[in-house]
Amino acid sequence: MRRALYVLAGVAVLALLWEGYKLVGSPDGTVLFGVRVLPRADDLSMPHLWTVLQRLVRPELTGGRPVGLVVLQACLFTLGITAVGFLVGALVGLLLAVAMQRFRLVERGLLPYVILSQTVPLVALAPLVAGWGGTIMPPWATVAVIAAYLAFFPVAVGMLRGLQSPAASGVELMRSYAAGWWRTLVKLRLPAALPYLFPALRLAGAAAVVGAVVGEISTGTRGGIGRLIIEYSREATSDPAKVYTAMLGAALLGLVVAGAVTLFELPLMRHRRHVEVVTL
Repeated sequence: MRRALYVLAGVAVLALLWEGYKLVGSPDGTVLFGVRVLPRADDLSMPHLWTVLQRLVRPELTGGRPVGLVVLQACLFTLGITAVGFLVGALVGLLLAVAMQRFRLVERGLLPYVILSQTVPLVALAPLVAGWGGTIMPPWATVAVIAAYLAFFPVAVGMLRGLQSPAASGVELMRSYAAGWWRTLVKLRLPAALPYLFPALRLAGAAAVVGAVVGEISTGTRGGIGRLIIEYSREATSDPAKVYTAMLGAALLGLVVAGAVTLFELPLMRHRRHVEVVTL
């Protein structure tokens, strides 16, 4: 309940900042030393928020479906791709983290390349992935691979830190019980890694959404919110509120994914706290 109130308060603050800047900002933007540091505050660049909301219930085209329904269907399409990419990326990240924790040589040899992989521009990588997998994978699977590529990194790094977080005394206690690596992993390291895992999963969910949207734009995959943003942006000069409806849908999609991870987190973290209390 408290988190929901924080989210609503954040949305209200952003709305006030938007409308406040539109009220006092210059229609030509704020320019310092020949560089525009603040955007234009005219209706073409920054439509009123209520104008964007009204556009959601108006037809996309004359006699067509409401824009809100079109955006919702596009978000559901992208959500399915995001879910596949998120699950694959999270699984790969978990396996890499376990392997790096188990073998120090793997950590030293692999971790730099895991970090280096995130320096490759996604806009340049997406067409390459589409070209490699275009003959063996459907377009949506190519986009899912791009989403997984962004999602695996925070999980791998966060989970590795969590698996390495138990104190040396706890590890020595497990050894005194003649517990092997697998039992130590299940009984000690995995429960200790949960506080590190779920923030990493939330970041991975947001990254998967970004990867799916950028992948749809780069590969030209139709049906998703990324393609819809491109299509609506062509009407930015005549119908600017329409562009913001697609952007609003993409933002809400990221919140839905993060919220789903949080709902999965709550029962596990409560169980973990209960186990700690009973143990103590």
